[in-house]
Amino acid sequence: MHFSSCLCTLLVALVYQVSAMDTVIGLYGETVEVPCNNGAPKPKDLFITKWKYDNGDLLTQLKDQDASVIATNQYKDRVSMAENSSLLIAAASLKDEKIFTCMVVAGADISEYPVKLLIHKAPTRVEITALAAELEIGKPTQLGQCSAPDSNPAANITWFKNKKHLVADGKGIIISSKVKVDEVTGLTTTSSTLQYTAEKGDTDALFTCGTLNALSSPVSFTVTYPTERVSLHVISKGPLMEGDNVTLKCKADGNPLPTSFNFHIQRKVVKVENSDSYTVTDVTRDSTGEYKCSIIDNAKMEDSKNITINYLDMSLSPSEKVMKSAGESLALNLQTDASGELRVSWTKDNGKLDKMPKFDKLTYSDSGKYEVVVTMGALIKKASFELVVEGIPVIRRLAKQRGEDGQHKVLTCEAEGSPKPTVAWSVNGTSADESPYVNGKISYKLTIVPTVNLTVVCTVSNELGQDTRAINVSTCSSDDSDTTKLVVGVIVGLLLATVVVGLAYWLYMKKSKQGSWKTGEKEDGSTEESKKLEEKIEEKLEENSQKVEV
Repeated sequence: MHFSSCLCTLLVALVYQVSAMDTVIGLYGETVEVPCNNGAPKPKDLFITKWKYDNGDLLTQLKDQDASVIATNQYKDRVSMAENSSLLIAAASLKDEKIFTCMVVAGADISEYPVKLLIHKAPTRVEITALAAELEIGKPTQLGQCSAPDSNPAANITWFKNKKHLVADGKGIIISSKVKVDEVTGLTTTSSTLQYTAEKGDTDALFTCGTLNALSSPVSFTVTYPTERVSLHVISKGPLMEGDNVTLKCKADGNPLPTSFNFHIQRKVVKVENSDSYTVTDVTRDSTGEYKCSIIDNAKMEDSKNITINYLDMSLSPSEKVMKSAGESLALNLQTDASGELRVSWTKDNGKLDKMPKFDKLTYSDSGKYEVVVTMGALIKKASFELVVEGIPVIRRLAKQRGEDGQHKVLTCEAEGSPKPTVAWSVNGTSADESPYVNGKISYKLTIVPTVNLTVVCTVSNELGQDTRAINVSTCSSDDSDTTKLVVGVIVGLLLATVVVGLAYWLYMKKSKQGSWKTGEKEDGSTEESKKLEEKIEEKLEENSQKVEV
């Protein structure tokens, strides 16, 4: 009591100063530090420091002594003084929002530093509740309610769609908020309700709400809208062919999607429930036409497609093995029927032909396997026949010639026929040979050494018949005698030609002289011409003489 009286007397004699008020923000439930003189260093002549508020003193501290708590109310066990003279308040609550004053006595001055303490608290969570089951296009719907409980000051809630701020426009976006204060803690709970008119593009949109320091989890909604368009799709890997299965798929853009459709199949309506597809099996060319689909509750909401079933028919006559005789004719008949442009190609024994074969008069070379390929896009059809041209063998040529050594003869028998002819010679030879059998033709050779003049017979045959031809063959020495006779004949012929030329010359000269005598013409010209003619005759005689010597 004596200390307080002296202190009061002392304070009366001092100069009293009050500083401008500072503001400090503390966090709810934490220890709050309220600085004295904005945290300035203690004065050197410091005598006493005291903290107080409107309802009384809290604590004091004399120089070089520990602080003493004066408060007897709620602050008795919650206040203390820091080393720098700051006031420390533990477990801060909203009731601590008041003005605290730090009084400093130093020398002859008394200074007071008032500090306004504010307590802030972020909401414990931010969440969207009361979610709408779905959003319907064009219909205002309460999307949800965003709550931010236990905050101070009251939270300001903002709505977002796909992270973009939603601004209330009083039409498609209506936002209403309210704040509730807890009577015990004084904390506030802010609620914000969003009424939203959905659009078609809001499907899969993410909605969130948030405060300054917190954001809710995103939520999305099913957006419903009626079907506005139907499309029919033909499921196929390529052009449709006869015998294929055709799947029709009807797609709609409504949400939820329609589950039942009407398929219009060649003037028949097929109702399909719990599916958007229908399969037409084993289609034919008669399946070509217009196909439709529509939703059951609105027949005008439909789509159609024209479907073409491709087909290719082909028949070839003949189509199997054909046996014909050489010289006969064969008629080919190829018939086609298709839904598009055709391409026809022919081959014989795998060799390409320029055009369809024509058989007016069959020959052995016409034999073979013929194939026709008709294509139309991916469709391919083939047909073939085998042609066999038969005939009795005929010997086309029988010839002989001397061998290279001059000691033997080579006989050649060329034949034509089908099946392949075989050969039989009337004599035996030192060697026999045959050529390849091509297009009904074959050539047989026989080498012999004739010791006497003889007649050789060549016989060719097959299962249809035979042909025979003979040839005279002489010995090699007889051939030499024949050659000598030929040379003598040539010499005699040349001599006779010389005599004829001389006789002609004599007649000519005789006529020339008679003419000159009768006309009295000079004979000079005639004489010169006669000399020239005589020279030519002499040259001719000499030439013939040389030929004879050869």
